[in-house]
Amino acid sequence: MASKSSSLIHFARSWAQVRHYSAPLDGLVSLAKQKYIPTSGTYPKGFLVSGTHVGVKPTNTRFPDLALIVSETPCSGVAVFTTNKFQAAPVVVSKEMLQRRGGSGVRAIVVNSGCANAITGKKGMDDAKSMAGKVDECFEGQDDGKGGSTVVMSTGVIGQPLPIKKILNKIPTAHSTLSSTHTAWLTTARAICTTDTFPKLLSRTFTLPSSPSTTYSLAGMTKGAGMIHPNMATLLGILCTDAPIAPPTLHTLLTHAADRSFNTISIDGDTSTNDTVAILANGAAGGNPITDPHSADGKAMQETLTTFAADLAKLVVRDGEGATKFVHVRVTNAALYTDAKKIAASIAKSPLVKTALYGKDANWGRILCAVGYTPEISPRTVIPEKTSVSFVPTDGSPELKLLVNGEPERVDEARAAKILEAEDLEILVDLGSGRDEASYWFCDFSHEYVTINGDYRT
Repeated sequence: MASKSSSLIHFARSWAQVRHYSAPLDGLVSLAKQKYIPTSGTYPKGFLVSGTHVGVKPTNTRFPDLALIVSETPCSGVAVFTTNKFQAAPVVVSKEMLQRRGGSGVRAIVVNSGCANAITGKKGMDDAKSMAGKVDECFEGQDDGKGGSTVVMSTGVIGQPLPIKKILNKIPTAHSTLSSTHTAWLTTARAICTTDTFPKLLSRTFTLPSSPSTTYSLAGMTKGAGMIHPNMATLLGILCTDAPIAPPTLHTLLTHAADRSFNTISIDGDTSTNDTVAILANGAAGGNPITDPHSADGKAMQETLTTFAADLAKLVVRDGEGATKFVHVRVTNAALYTDAKKIAASIAKSPLVKTALYGKDANWGRILCAVGYTPEISPRTVIPEKTSVSFVPTDGSPELKLLVNGEPERVDEARAAKILEAEDLEILVDLGSGRDEASYWFCDFSHEYVTINGDYRT
């Protein structure tokens, strides 16, 4: 255990590239966030990964910014993408590849950080194809006649061209250094980061009803700290499993999971041009293929994937640019699930709610305001005289009721301030109009968020 702790400390200290816009100012992973960096993991069989330094941004002189994730055998691969109309070149190229292949025979995912390759015209499209094609060359002699088999992703500043020659020159290095170790997975997670203050990586094991003696693994990494508000996928996310899952079923499972995880987080209300969440399933652990999402195996896989994706997405919120609060808003007893989710999203992206939380101000009127102006919900969902709002403390103490059935409570301001001192908070909104509920996770707005985004390009 001592060696693992030492490795974690070394990894945290190696984060110290000078950054002028994100706390802590010396670039080290703060003690409060080191607990989110895993010291070990159980990774899916048949996958190899690497993180390589390219120097996509000239100011990055030593940290990995090229990630490569490879399945040792052709596998199922699907993704969900941003609905922003200005879709980045990697999104367009990857979407076309997956559609052409029908989600089968996928071999790899390649990601660069430091430049989004978004709104870059024909050159950007050619560069995205070149990145994927260079990776495809690494599988020489294994062509199935269906064209490229690599998903490509990019993240960083919008509107600037990729230093494509530098990237292409380093792809063979990335391939030659592929590994299955925990250090390799962590380095790969680091390579996809931009303004993130820590790499986001999770792994876990699970079983399926039809193969109770077989242990499967699921691993995932994600990046994102700003320009985060869901509208299909949100940010970049890469998941891998050694369970055998047919492409159509895998797409159904991922869409459902993304809708209840990556699509239920918000940092600043902005939906990126590059949002992509992809999953590869190679079946290397064996067992019966999952071909029906409604089968016992399909339902078990859905629960595992959704919970895992939610835990991964929460790490993005915990690393929100300038954030000091991690907030879970839960909207209960709604007439419809879709209405509950829209209301939760309305609260999560409200600048007035977010700034009040940063200021530790129990201004519940702003929460009610966000509930009331939520667009496109059923007239029977929000009934003012049935609506209640509470703060739920993280220390297990009783909830602090702010509004009960439309009537304001006499709020203990001292207790409210104490609750808001904590990093974690749950806001409970009970609509009293039905039985459905939805959750959202978001963070506050601080001065630091403005500082970070005021000089993002510099």
